[in-house]
Amino acid sequence: MVKTLCVATALSLFLSLSTQPALAVEETPQRIPGGTMVSAEKAKALYDNGTSFVDTRVASEYAEKHIKGAINVPYKEKFARVSKVDSEDSFNVGGLPLDKNKSLVFYCNGSPCWKSYKGATEAIKAGYTQVHWFRDGIPAWEDKHYPTE
Repeated sequence: MVKTLCVATALSLFLSLSTQPALAVEETPQRIPGGTMVSAEKAKALYDNGTSFVDTRVASEYAEKHIKGAINVPYKEKFARVSKVDSEDSFNVGGLPLDKNKSLVFYCNGSPCWKSYKGATEAIKAGYTQVHWFRDGIPAWEDKHYPTE
């Protein structure tokens, strides 16, 4: 009897958990209001002209590998890989260069990663005027064998 009750309880718990809706991965948009979406080639041209790159991934990802010379200003999000922004999300705009007219390229882990889009959006809201969003991020950069460290 106890064994049957335990199995029934476990089955009930499993079924209730498996029917909970999961957040699906959302592809990032093809443009960013107030900024400019850039390809890997355009990002490299900006890099070659001295534009600052902002890696919005977590510190451990940045430490593993990042675009050479990029600064790490992580976008901390409650909901990963979706457009949803939560009041618990945070982005330290104070970690960006003080000059709001300085050209900046924001990137993360490619199109399913929303951190760079959200970070770039925060920079635009804060008054940065030359915000570039590298939607395809570090995977596209590495595919082209561009410099990393």
